[in-house]
Amino acid sequence: MIARRLAALLLLLCLAPLTACGRTPTSTPVASRAPTTAPTELPAEDTTPLSTSLPPLEIVVYFTDSERYAVGNPPFEVAVTRIVPFNPNPPAAVLSEFFVGPTAEEQAQGLVAITSGFTGFSALEIQDGIARVYLTGTCLSNGATYTVAQPLMTNLLQFPDIHYVKIYDEKGTTEQATGPTNSIPVCLEP
Repeated sequence: MIARRLAALLLLLCLAPLTACGRTPTSTPVASRAPTTAPTELPAEDTTPLSTSLPPLEIVVYFTDSERYAVGNPPFEVAVTRIVPFNPNPPAAVLSEFFVGPTAEEQAQGLVAITSGFTGFSALEIQDGIARVYLTGTCLSNGATYTVAQPLMTNLLQFPDIHYVKIYDEKGTTEQATGPTNSIPVCLEP
């Protein structure tokens, strides 16, 4: 009953300005669906704390095996498994862990993070199979043929929705910014 009265009052309020100006509606108004019962009071606010514990995320991070690299025995990248706090963006979690570097135990196994002077990343964009990584820090490849580009590509290409990786330097530049191809900044060229 209350709902019908509210609907009628609402219809009247909508039509009042039209009839006051000498106009009549040109279309038939559509009745809105109103609740059949009106609540008598608002429910009490739920003060139960939300659970902030999401399941941890298991990721694979690739570091460079310094012994393999020293003797020229590829592949140089070695996978380690990490358990990290939940992250809805696993590729970003992998990059973050890469820039944290190998643990003491992993270092004892000869693993290193080749970063070419970069200290992290400011953004990771994944669209149409292309991952774009914007690095922070200062590029210092010193003409090396093996740079941060190889482990970054290995880390990101493990995800099935990533087919190409474009790496941008601290100035936001890369050699091939468009197209389906991998790309590195000029400063990482040997």
